[in-house]
This record gives sequence, C-alpha cells and structure tokens, in this order.
Amino acid sequence: MNKAALKRLAIELREEVGVGIHDVFDPYQLAKLYGIQVISLSSSGCSEEALQHFQVKRPDVFSGALVPFNNGAIILENDLHLPERKRSTCSHEMAHVVLEHPFTAALVNERGCRVANREHEQEAAELSGELLLPFEAAKLLARRRASDEEAAKRFAVSVDFARWRLNSTGARIIASRRK
Repeated sequence: MNKAALKRLAIELREEVGVGIHDVFDPYQLAKLYGIQVISLSSSGCSEEALQHFQVKRPDVFSGALVPFNNGAIILENDLHLPERKRSTCSHEMAHVVLEHPFTAALVNERGCRVANREHEQEAAELSGELLLPFEAAKLLARRRASDEEAAKRFAVSVDFARWRLNSTGARIIASRRK
C-alpha cells in the first residue's frame, strides 16, 4: 500500500476511535475495537529467565510483538518501556492487524536474527506514524516552528518519534518553503 493510501487509512482509523487529525490517538482503543488483547510481558507467564533477559539485561531488544493466539492474535508488550514507547509499539502492531499482514512462521532464523517482511514492516511503520502524529498535524507543527519536544508532548510520543515524523514526512521542508 502506498503512503497516500496509508494516510487515508489512518484518517479512517482515527475516525473509528473518535479522534481528529490534531487529537492524541489511543492505540489501545483501536486494539479494543478490533478485539485484540494487549498483554504485558510481566503478566504473560513467560519464564523468569526470559523476563530477566528482556526487561533487565537487554530491554532494548524487545518492545512488543503481534502473536497468533487461538483464532486471532494478541499483542505482547514490554511493560517496562516508557508509555510513549508502548503506545508506539501498540500502534505498530495494530497496523499489522489492520493491514492483514500474515504471520511469519518463525520470529528468528537459525542464526538468531529477527525475521520480518521488510515491505510489511515499512507499511506498519508508516501507518503507525500516521496514526500517532499525522502528516497534516506535522505540517502545522512545523509551520508553528514547534520543537521536537513540543511535538512529542502534544501527541504523547517520544522525542525521537516526533523528530522522525517532522523530518521524514517533509513537514519541516514544506514549512521552510512557505517563507
């Protein structure tokens, strides 16, 4: 799906949960609407060894995953991450749900490296970006010369996420040409 179609889809999904382009989006509301349960790693019943690995030794290697469960799926999230990171993770995994991306047979290959369909990951990243900080909102923020920190606070995302959206969407370039 191209970026224009993903932007239109994000607007539709935002409307489904009752928010406009300039409102903060709640990905957990979307998950609930789609019948997707979000489960924390701590309450998942995984081993103490796994919890130690993903939450203490290497908390950066696992933020969340969409996991097949019964006839549907659940989102497993690292509950020790900051709320902004968890919102981003939930949005990304819900993008996979909405885009009906098929599950891969294995999460890691024989070398222990993560296996993912690059096109699906790019689509999910773009859709989750549009859900959390839409292009039109990014343009308005850029015209108002909002800092990354101001944009992050306004849309309840991390500073890195806000920077990514303000730059990757071209919002700041567009704003600079309006002078």
